[in-house]
Amino acid sequence: MDVKIGAIDTCKPPHTDVAVPFNSPESTLGRHLARRLVQVGVTDVFGVPGDFNLTLLDHLIDEPGLNFVGCCNELNAGYAADGYARARGVGACVVTFTVGGLSVLNAIAGAYSENLPLICIVGGPNSNDYGTNRILHHTIGLPDFSQELRCFQTVTCYQAVVNNLEDAHELIDTAISTSLKESKPVYISISCNLPGIPHPTFSREPVPFFISPRLSNKMGLEAAVEAAAEFLNKAVKPVIVGGPKMRVAKACDAFVELADASGYAVAVMPSAKGMVPEHHPHFIGTYWGAVSTAFCAEIVESADAYLFAGPIFNDYSSVGYSLLLKREKAIIVQPDRVTVGNGPTFGCILMKDFLAALGKRLKHNPTAYENYRRIYVPEGHPLKCEPKEALRVNVLFEHIQRMLSGDTAVIAETGDSWFNCQKLKLPKGCGYEFQMQYGSIGWSVGATLGYAQAAKEKRVIAFIGDGSFQVTAQDISTMLQCGQRTIIFLINNGGYTIEVEIHDGPYNVIKNWNYTGLVDAIHNGQGKCWTTKVRCEEELVEAIETATETKKDSLCFIEVIVHKDDTSKELLEWGSRVSAANSRPPNPQ
Repeated sequence: MDVKIGAIDTCKPPHTDVAVPFNSPESTLGRHLARRLVQVGVTDVFGVPGDFNLTLLDHLIDEPGLNFVGCCNELNAGYAADGYARARGVGACVVTFTVGGLSVLNAIAGAYSENLPLICIVGGPNSNDYGTNRILHHTIGLPDFSQELRCFQTVTCYQAVVNNLEDAHELIDTAISTSLKESKPVYISISCNLPGIPHPTFSREPVPFFISPRLSNKMGLEAAVEAAAEFLNKAVKPVIVGGPKMRVAKACDAFVELADASGYAVAVMPSAKGMVPEHHPHFIGTYWGAVSTAFCAEIVESADAYLFAGPIFNDYSSVGYSLLLKREKAIIVQPDRVTVGNGPTFGCILMKDFLAALGKRLKHNPTAYENYRRIYVPEGHPLKCEPKEALRVNVLFEHIQRMLSGDTAVIAETGDSWFNCQKLKLPKGCGYEFQMQYGSIGWSVGATLGYAQAAKEKRVIAFIGDGSFQVTAQDISTMLQCGQRTIIFLINNGGYTIEVEIHDGPYNVIKNWNYTGLVDAIHNGQGKCWTTKVRCEEELVEAIETATETKKDSLCFIEVIVHKDDTSKELLEWGSRVSAANSRPPNPQ
């Protein structure tokens, strides 16, 4: 059976069987691309205008179901499309040739690392200039227009250069459908003189995509389930751990069903936080080696069998390669492959099919969870602040916990916010996103813009360090222009704290800004915005009350001033272990 991608009902074209007359202004490449974006669920496109994409932008903004969100720079436009894809399932950005394309490239690489479907559209040179010796502006001064394409080839799963109308329909449709199937970014370059020219291939409304689903090899699936069930059923205290690739495998629901059926203790890797409901009765927290949430690592690492669904074991998630896991005890389930211990590997098996079938073959075994309950001691509370005492980060996050609900979403910037936000207990329906694999500082400003634009029913609460904010601060402007009501907590501790804990030096100290003054200047009396600085708990309580009540419909920017050495204990531990991994001497030659 075919599976339709995107918003099925709301984005269906009203008259798919009616031809648009050839030579009609509607039978154009630009209109076809706009309709395709709407069909797959994109209602907002982020970008920066440039001379090579202006005509294309005319056609995109003419599409009733599509809104163009102009950003302050291409990097933030890419980050916004990343955040949008996390909430909506697919995102898109539009930039100009080379100067725009190379600026957005870093964000596209991040989306690739996080397995996000993202359609990057570039306005390209006039079709007549291809194959000539002409030198164009926005290039490096050579008569070769392929530099941008070559850069995108390693961070996208498909590249389409549309410089004639004959195959434009096929190239555009192939690119978009490939992005959806592979859950990766794609690159589409469209010559600047083509978007408004009618062509017979666009004379009908585009038929909505039907993507044939991937299927598991039935014999392989049965063999893998049998081997895994035998492996787990003979274990005394098995556990299951969810990883970030569950998103791309669309296996989150199947993972929860497995947890329900098995009775095993359930944990998540840090980059999978938010993919498994934390109100599940057997949820024991985040497994992150030495910096796991309390008592989680002890249960996972002492288990005699563990199933990891969609894990990524890199130097960050493994805390400098220090996880106390043994391969012979592990079942590793990737989106299309299963490996059981040191033994066989089974290919062509979809994760969601495997987890669903495995749940029916496992004996109910709550031993690991019962052990967790025996050793668990409820978390203590931070030491009470004295009146007007300088605010501590652990006190801040105690108050943040009370702000969370199913109507909120948390965005955590690279830095100590990673560790502090991991300890938050997410209520049912509360969103959570951070960029762990790529870890690009400044990502959260654009991602917050995009996520809030895609999930307007939620109030986004973002945690951004001062160093990261200085990289991408401009698009607070775009949040205001879009009328967003995000709450941003700017953690001002005077520098790149996460890098201080890995390797300190004078380069980790940054110039202090008047952050609230900057946001007030960007606000400039246009839109709803409220800013404040907090230095103590009393001011924090007052600020949160204002942001959630009288200013609940405004963008709220709360600058939290804390001591430069006030970090989570998890960052201290993680930083020392990552530092040790980074400073390993060369192997003997």
